[in-house]
Amino acid sequence: MKTKLILAIILILSQLGAYGQDPVQDTIPAYRRSPNFPAFNMMLPDSSTIFNTYNIPSGRPAMLVCFSPDCSHCQAFFKKFLPAMDSFKNMDIYLVTPSNQFTAIRKFIEDYHINDYKNIKRVGRDYEFFCFTFYNVRSVPDIAIYDKKKKFVKYLEKEFTNDEIYSVTSKL
Repeated sequence: MKTKLILAIILILSQLGAYGQDPVQDTIPAYRRSPNFPAFNMMLPDSSTIFNTYNIPSGRPAMLVCFSPDCSHCQAFFKKFLPAMDSFKNMDIYLVTPSNQFTAIRKFIEDYHINDYKNIKRVGRDYEFFCFTFYNVRSVPDIAIYDKKKKFVKYLEKEFTNDEIYSVTSKL
């Protein structure tokens, strides 16, 4: 009887830690648990070149914009954001989308003259859906901002303005 009780206790205790989950830790978003700029792969618009964000150099603040080329909210955002690009000239900006439609991505780049903005460093497809899981993206556009040491500063989601973005980035 004593042996069965000990085995039952061991079984219960082993099940409690079986998955290594910490209920408090699970409520904290991944980008807050890991405050460094995440390393993930982006497929560039040529649909064959892979860029890993690990290769983003330190020394300048970085902004990661999660978007979709066919999203009306994203299009409205970029129509307001791009004309204010001089306000964000101290930032390296990376645009990432889950879209697998490279034609739509290339059309977006062309329609919005993305290549004219020198601080937009890369546009790519998050083909592993890393960002959208890491940041728990529920709607686009969303923005993650990192300082020049690639440490997390702020995450903006849903509706935000250029002034809100600038109030964060101007201090970096």
